[in-house]
Amino acid sequence: MELFDVYPLYQVCPVKAEGIFVYDNKGKKYLDLYGGHAVIAIGHSHPRYVKAVQEQVAKLGFYSNAIINPLQSELAQKLGKLSGCNDYQLFLCNSGAEANENALKLASFATGKKKVIAFKNGFHGRTSAAVAVTDNQKIQAPINKGHEVILVDFDDEIALEAAMKQEDVAAVILECIQGVGGLHMAQADFYRRIQQLCKQYGVKLIADEIQSGYGRTGKFFAFQHFELEPDIISVAKGMGNGFPIGGILVHSDIKAWHGMLGTTFGGNHLACAAALAVLETIEDEKLMENVRHCWAYMKSKLAGIPEIKGVRGMGLMLGLVFDFEVASLRKELIHTYGIFTGGATDKKLLRILPPLNVKEKHLDIFLDALQQILAKK
Repeated sequence: MELFDVYPLYQVCPVKAEGIFVYDNKGKKYLDLYGGHAVIAIGHSHPRYVKAVQEQVAKLGFYSNAIINPLQSELAQKLGKLSGCNDYQLFLCNSGAEANENALKLASFATGKKKVIAFKNGFHGRTSAAVAVTDNQKIQAPINKGHEVILVDFDDEIALEAAMKQEDVAAVILECIQGVGGLHMAQADFYRRIQQLCKQYGVKLIADEIQSGYGRTGKFFAFQHFELEPDIISVAKGMGNGFPIGGILVHSDIKAWHGMLGTTFGGNHLACAAALAVLETIEDEKLMENVRHCWAYMKSKLAGIPEIKGVRGMGLMLGLVFDFEVASLRKELIHTYGIFTGGATDKKLLRILPPLNVKEKHLDIFLDALQQILAKK
């Protein structure tokens, strides 16, 4: 049997990693400024994380949600405290797409409605409802197109209000910073208008924080930069530092009933142990402060590189805009300089999503390599 060939692969085979660095099967060292799609929040093989997972698997790795799991309650309390979202309830699942599936389903349950407003260039996952609200026809199978989705231009208040006036709208799903779509952001007034219209029309606001959450923008969640109060918040990626876990934070106004949502593996003991270690590390090592420091440092350095036509995003969720497609640039960074970076649907954008404990000295390695490559163009 062979693998189903759906991933275009770089010819790199990592076998170990530590901190900000990854090592391949030939002994080559790579600087990781992509974190496996923003998953590695606290660095690879962090001692606290390794210890927590090892100790938990030696005690109890898994049992179903038919029994009490105190780690889930501990995780909910810790997440509420560190994020400032104490007025929310936590439902745990396994991935970002699953988190958004449950968020959309819950909004429909809560309102009794079925239409969803989503934004052009948005990405919310590849499962049925999640991919239906994703602006990429190429990855939508015919079965996904049965959902009732209204796609609106990002930052277009008139189109948004017109969509809100339609009957049967259950939710608006929003990435405050559009990750895969190219690190696009709207004007601050647009985010506030979304909140106002949701309240006016009784529509649930879902904040997709799967990539932008867990401190990546310098605040725990990106929506906090705009003082929003979503009804539902979806999380994953950096939540488990590589261990599969996702979840939704559900505002206390929304009530649950038994059997409303469910999952076999979601919130298992190992996942919770990993997620708790991530939160403790973010707090104890003051990683959100480090993100804000690195953001300021990168802005000052990138401003001096004339080939960069713009910088999008916030914190350590950055997109560098060029006037050429960056595929060859990424290949040279990987194969010649040993640096992992990311792309986007915008072919002229280079994404930087490093672990939150990256330092200036690591960013300097990237900046030096980038300038060397650009000097040859």
